[in-house]
Amino acid sequence: MSLPTKEELRRFYEALTDIRMKVLFLIYATSGLRKSEVLELRKKDVDLALRQIVPHNHETNTTKNTWGTYYNEEAERVLREYLETRIDEFPKLIRMKEATFKKLWKEAKEKTGLAITPKVLRAWFCDELGRLGVAERYIDAFCGRVPKSILAQHYTDYSPEKLKVIYEKANLKVFD
Repeated sequence: MSLPTKEELRRFYEALTDIRMKVLFLIYATSGLRKSEVLELRKKDVDLALRQIVPHNHETNTTKNTWGTYYNEEAERVLREYLETRIDEFPKLIRMKEATFKKLWKEAKEKTGLAITPKVLRAWFCDELGRLGVAERYIDAFCGRVPKSILAQHYTDYSPEKLKVIYEKANLKVFD
């Protein structure tokens, strides 16, 4: 899989015309979550003060684990801007139907000619954190993957405090 450059990410982001899509783009790029996990997020799954996300769809699923992931300041700014426009009590974080998401994402792909998808953004997130020196076991934790090594399974601290420190130290930026 060929990963986009930061300039390509910027071009795609700027082609998104809806603030909800901009929020989704930045959450995908900075959290490592899967498409469905982000689309299903509830407001209560997000701690705005810590910039932490714990997807609720893992509560009953034993094959996927989420110790919690985070999003960066770039995503925080756009998310807060979007939430300020919300006057409803709808529980989902982003009010959008799947069909609307597909239509708006496709428009940005056609406008830019870039084949960027939520899955590509997840791969970019993993690659970028690795480039920034984050250990693979922590990248796996941010992405909700089950640790495979003995070290990762039994001797690694996945506390929210530890994960937050690791995420912040990486200083992940989508746009420089």
